[in-house]
Amino acid sequence: MQTIWKRPDGSIVACTEKIKVLRENLEELRQMAQDAFEDALLMECEENQIRTVFQEVISGLKNPYNDI
Repeated sequence: MQTIWKRPDGSIVACTEKIKVLRENLEELRQMAQDAFEDALLMECEENQIRTVFQEVISGLKNPYNDI
């Protein structure tokens, strides 16, 4: 399933190059998260706790462009 990226006003991001960069960034993030997830499992961490911590990390991301 492909993500349809939207701007804050609800319009769709249609630029092919922007979509390509977003797709590549998301794939990198998925792979890094998968690797970290597997490492934590191998270190005998509890699966639901790992997922919760990952969600907290994402929720804690700051938007540096809020004031623009």
